Amino acid sequence: MQASLSSYAQLKYRLHVALALNAVIILAEFVGGLLINSIGLMSDAGHNLIDQGSLFLALYAHILSARPATEARTFGYHRAGIVAAFTNTVVLLITATAIGVLAAKRILTPVPVAGVWVIIIALLSFAGNLGIALLLQQGARDDLNIRSAFWHMLGDAWVSLGVVASGAAILLTGWSVLDPLVSLVIVGVIVKGAWPIFRESLEVLLESAPPSIKTAHVVEAIEKIPGVKNVHDLHIWAVEPRLVMLTCHVTVDGDDSQLTNELLRTIRARVASEFSIKHLTIQMETHCCHPDVTYCDLSQLTASHSSGAAKHIQH
Repeated sequence: MQASLSSYAQLKYRLHVALALNAVIILAEFVGGLLINSIGLMSDAGHNLIDQGSLFLALYAHILSARPATEARTFGYHRAGIVAAFTNTVVLLITATAIGVLAAKRILTPVPVAGVWVIIIALLSFAGNLGIALLLQQGARDDLNIRSAFWHMLGDAWVSLGVVASGAAILLTGWSVLDPLVSLVIVGVIVKGAWPIFRESLEVLLESAPPSIKTAHVVEAIEKIPGVKNVHDLHIWAVEPRLVMLTCHVTVDGDDSQLTNELLRTIRARVASEFSIKHLTIQMETHCCHPDVTYCDLSQLTASHSSGAAKHIQH
């Protein structure tokens, strides 16, 4: 428990440091871009400004997630990080669109850009962004909220390196059009980093089954246990990626309580070992009370899966 609290406090401290470093980067890039007419620097500053909001949101969600469950919020605040990740990526994708439109206008009407200052300011931005990403790297492994902030900052680091390259190219060739072209590369980097996190956070908010778990496989695993006749009303979802939940009704042979208890233990053990789902609510019954209700009969699901598997083997 102490180690967990220490990890939480350490990540909270790193988020505070990241916010301070990113504020310096934003100020340097925006003022520098304004003074030397670099749309590349100003668009990167705008991107970093969005990331500043993302870091604030990540910090707030990180603080919220530590709060205990309440009578009104029985799952606690685990979803706070998912909402933060989803919001961050939506705003980031909108920003990418705006940068793309601005870059396209500058390609049509290029303006002179001071290549030397572009290189200097972008190098400072690269160092700062990479430092922030490294601060968040460890926490990004298990936390989608922190991972969204981590990819924002890592993407910014490579984008800043691209701006350095464009500054060098402008210095050598005098082609100011390279500056907005780099901005289009920035757009590509933003979309590539943001889209997977947007999709994953949306799936969690829609309470979809985690991509690593196939519902048909869970049904088959339970129905293979001797004494189990049928599985129905099965629901699998994630409160957040590390907290997967399962509820189902299991029809069993007989009504012997001792047999039922043993079956329950066996089902829980198998689902936990095969699918790593440890939060289960299983209702045992000797017959289905509402066979016509949607999701009650899952035989079609397992049948279609078995049919698909057979066809795959034949091919």
